[in-house]
Amino acid sequence: MVHHFLIVAFPARGHINPALQFAKRLIDLGAHVTFSTSLQMHRHFSKKLTVPGLNYAPISDADFKSNPDSNFPLYLSEFKLHGSEFISNIILSNAKEGGHPFTCVAYTLITSWVAEVAREFHIPSALLWVQPATVFDIFYYQFHGYSDYIYDKTKGKEFSSSRSIELPGLPLLLAPNDLPSYLVASASSTNWSSLFIPLFEEHFRVLDNETNPLVLVNTFDALESKALRAVDKINVISIGPLVPFDTSYGGDISKSSDDYIEWLDSKPESSVVYVSFGTTSVLSKIQKEELARALLDSGHPFLWVITEKKEKGEEEKEKKEELSCIEELKKNGKIVKWCSQLEVLSRPSLGCFLTHCGWNSTLECLVSGLPVVAFPQHVDQKTNAKLIEDIWKIGVRIDHVVNNEEVVKGEEIKKGLDIVLGNGEKGEELRRNAKKWKGLAKEAVKEGGSSDKNLRSFLDDTGGQSMTFHALFKNGHAHARRNFGGYCVGMGRMGKNVKSIKYFDANLTTSNIFYN
Repeated sequence: MVHHFLIVAFPARGHINPALQFAKRLIDLGAHVTFSTSLQMHRHFSKKLTVPGLNYAPISDADFKSNPDSNFPLYLSEFKLHGSEFISNIILSNAKEGGHPFTCVAYTLITSWVAEVAREFHIPSALLWVQPATVFDIFYYQFHGYSDYIYDKTKGKEFSSSRSIELPGLPLLLAPNDLPSYLVASASSTNWSSLFIPLFEEHFRVLDNETNPLVLVNTFDALESKALRAVDKINVISIGPLVPFDTSYGGDISKSSDDYIEWLDSKPESSVVYVSFGTTSVLSKIQKEELARALLDSGHPFLWVITEKKEKGEEEKEKKEELSCIEELKKNGKIVKWCSQLEVLSRPSLGCFLTHCGWNSTLECLVSGLPVVAFPQHVDQKTNAKLIEDIWKIGVRIDHVVNNEEVVKGEEIKKGLDIVLGNGEKGEELRRNAKKWKGLAKEAVKEGGSSDKNLRSFLDDTGGQSMTFHALFKNGHAHARRNFGGYCVGMGRMGKNVKSIKYFDANLTTSNIFYN
């Protein structure tokens, strides 16, 4: 049987990029993949992947009343409503005679509704967890009896870093500043925490309701061996790093010029500081000033990505926020609005990565063998920084000391740069460890490696479990066959019958939906 996977990715770079790499790995093992995200994000792919066996089925968001920037909660609601209907429709389409039925549905964070749609059609599903296994474990315990314990350990604006948080199976003690930001009690009343905590909780509710809950994690056994085995009630499988080792297979969503590559190649080996805070983290003006001064005082050339403003009317605000030392910065380094990160990290001139510690950036750094100056901002980044500094020992964290305005002073940033790029014992150790993890990451994904074997076993197991809607249709299942023309009576939300599921048309075929 040839597997046909449906992968649904939330429309954000941190979800789409690893999901695309997952799709490629599946195709390399002989599966077919249909990839679905919002139409708007799909159109923004600067490099469309035209790999044989990969098709696209974007979810139209043209009629949405909101977008992620203007009203994120409303956008989530609309994406769920329209996405559920769309995913049901393409499952039905592929179940028709002569179609290629789905054997498994995979979905990223914030799209737990996809698993419920798959369950209605008796199709196995898997959560593609795009954060480390350690963060998965922390959230699992948050929603399985440890919420009061975590709250008590993190309450109060002046919580002490000496308050240790110990969770079953995890190989490290956590301070409040090491937890995902949404779980810190002092932040629990913020708008983002009140929005995202229920979304994460819903994921675990869905997993708890599954007969065989399955989570595919973008990590590898050697990197998080204990964390991958900390939760025994859910099958947690490592299949990463989901990072393209061939930079030509990117899937970048933004376009960039190539002049920074020429600039990088003109610099001495291991001399350049690469600075990037991803696409969602925005530094305050005062923090950018401190960072700018640290870069200049370090004496090293640097490539600094400052993301382009997108909102209307931002031009005046951007002028007001222009760095006071901008001309000096341009003389000593290079500032760009966007770049191909993997391409940058592969250049011989790179000496270290000053990063916000987003999980994709962390893995890309590991794969590139570069030491890290860790400057985490929010979400899972604090936990990632803890792992970087204390478990994998490939970098130093510079957010331990902040002032009353929650700003890391330039002196602390420069101190971190001096350690990582210096010739001292600590710098040498970090560089050795970075090279070690680079080798282990490549070992994991090569044929016979831990992640390769895990993915092959997952495919075999999924094939044995698969009871697709196509089989029900073929065998005369009443729900599946009734009115399978323009409309269909099917299995509704949570197993209840619904009167109808809007369908495309009686003659719709797979080729009408998907395109490369």
